[in-house]
Amino acid sequence: MTRDTDAPGTAEPDDDRRSDARAKSVLPDGGAASDDVALDPWGSSAISDYRKLFEQFGIEEFDEVLPEVPSPHYLMRRGVIFGHRDYRPVLEAMCEDEPFAALSGFMPTGDPHIGHKLVFDELIWHQERGGDAYGLIADLEAHSARGLSWDEIDEHARDYLLSLLALGFDPDEGELYRQSANRDVQDLAFELGAEANFSELQAIYGFDGETDVSHMQSVVTQMADILYPQIDEPKPTVIPVGPDQDPHVRFARDLAARTRYFGVTQAYASFEATPAERALLGRAYETLDGEVEDGTVRCVNAAEWLEEADVDDPVDALEGALEKLHAAGKEPLRPRTRFLDRNATDEAFEALIEAVEGEKRVYDAHIDSFELSREEAEELAREVELAHGGYGFRAPSSIYHRFMTGLTGGKMSSSIPASHISLLDDPETGYDKVNSATTAGRETAELQRELGGEADKCPVYELYAYLLAGDDDGFAKEVYDECVGGERLCGDCKEQAARLMREFLEEHQEKRAEAETLLEELDFELESER
Repeated sequence: MTRDTDAPGTAEPDDDRRSDARAKSVLPDGGAASDDVALDPWGSSAISDYRKLFEQFGIEEFDEVLPEVPSPHYLMRRGVIFGHRDYRPVLEAMCEDEPFAALSGFMPTGDPHIGHKLVFDELIWHQERGGDAYGLIADLEAHSARGLSWDEIDEHARDYLLSLLALGFDPDEGELYRQSANRDVQDLAFELGAEANFSELQAIYGFDGETDVSHMQSVVTQMADILYPQIDEPKPTVIPVGPDQDPHVRFARDLAARTRYFGVTQAYASFEATPAERALLGRAYETLDGEVEDGTVRCVNAAEWLEEADVDDPVDALEGALEKLHAAGKEPLRPRTRFLDRNATDEAFEALIEAVEGEKRVYDAHIDSFELSREEAEELAREVELAHGGYGFRAPSSIYHRFMTGLTGGKMSSSIPASHISLLDDPETGYDKVNSATTAGRETAELQRELGGEADKCPVYELYAYLLAGDDDGFAKEVYDECVGGERLCGDCKEQAARLMREFLEEHQEKRAEAETLLEELDFELESER
C-alpha cells in the first residue's frame, strides 16, 4: 500500500518487553515524530534520509534478506524495496512451500497512478510465488478519514480493481473485497477494539478530542484487514507498504500478540524480570554454571556475582535484578521457557499443563518448561490455543518501498495531477507529462558532459528504475551509467522515457479493457448499498 491507497498498515509488543501480557500500555514508538522523521498514514510524510527509519523505528534493511529471496522482484534488486519488518518467516514459508499470505489495501480517493503500481506489483509477485493474495478496497477509511461520498468511492474502487487485474492479479487464486461488505473483517475489528484504547490511538496517530469516532473505528478495521488472512489458519503474512504506513504495521503486530491465549518468553527463576534484567540473569548463570561448589547456581550466588562484577548495564536493570535475586534467596537459577497466561480460558490453561511434557513447574499465571525450546513452546502454545477456540495469530510482517518522486519534484501526490502519471491517463498525456518533468541534470549540455547528471536525484531516472526498465536490470544500469558518465543528455533521456511511458499506458489500458469482463464476473460489490 502506498500513501493515498493504503488501508492496512502496525506495533509489536513482544513478550520480552511485556511481562504482563494483558496490559494495554502505550507504545513509545507508535508512529510519533522522532527528530525530523514523522510517519503519518494520512498526512504528508516526507523521508529525506531512509537510514533514520532503521535507527528510529526498528525497520530492518532489506539488503540483509535479499540473498535469501528466490527470484527477487526487480524492485527488490534495485533497492526500491529498502526495508522490512520480520520478513524472514514469509521467506521461509515461500522457500519451503508452506502457506503464507500477502495483503494490501487501497484507499480509493483518486485515480490509481504509477506510484500505486509498486504495491500492485508486490502483491502479484507474492501471489505468483504461492502466497494467498488479498486485495481490499478501504472504503470505510476513505469515507471516514477523507470524507469521500459512496458514489465517488465506488467509481475509484472500480479503477483500482481494473488496474490490479490488468497487471496480473489472479482473482481465482486470491481474494478481493471491500471493507464495508466483509462481515468477517468487521466482526474481527470489534474483537480487536476490545484490546485497544484511546490513549494508545492518541500516542500512535495523534488523535485528540476533535477526532471523530468513525476515523478511530477505521483504524481498528485496518487492523482486522491485516490479520484477516489468518482468520482461518495462522500463517506468515506480509503487508507491502510505504514507510508512512509503518504505524499501522506495528499496531497490528501488537494487537496480534494481545489476542493470543499464551505468551512465550525466556526466564531464569520463578519471578518475572524485564528483558534487561533477564540479560543480566543470563550472564550470571553462564558465568557461574559449573563453578559453584554443589553444582547448583542459586539466586543468591547470582546476586553476589552481579554485585562484584563490572557491568555497564543500566542502573535500574541492575538494581531490579539484585532486588529480585535477594528476595528469591536460595532458589535455583536455571534457564527455562515460560508460558504466560494472557487470555486463556481455564480449560485451555489446563490443557497446556497437560501438553507440556518433561520437567516443568506450574504457577497460577504461568508454566515453566525446562526441556522445550522457545520455538517448540511457541508452536505448542498455538496448537492448544487453536484447539480451544483462539485465533493463534502470527505477528504480520511488512516490506517497505521508497516513495516515488513527483514529476514536478517533491513527493508524488494524487492531488497534484502534474506530479504523477495516472494509470488512466491518455497515453499522449503521459508522454507529455514525462517530457515536461523536472530532471537532475546540469545547467548546460557542456556541464552535463563534463560532470555527468545526478541520476540518484532525478525523477525521470526513477521512472526507468521503478517502471520503464521492467525486469531488465541491464537497461536500467545502462541509463544510470550513461547519465552519471555524461553521455546521456536530459532531453534525449526524457524523450526515450516519454515514448516508453506512452507504450506502457497503451498496453495497460488495453489490458484494463480486457479485465472489464473479468471484473463483472467476480463476486464483488462494485456499488455500495450505503
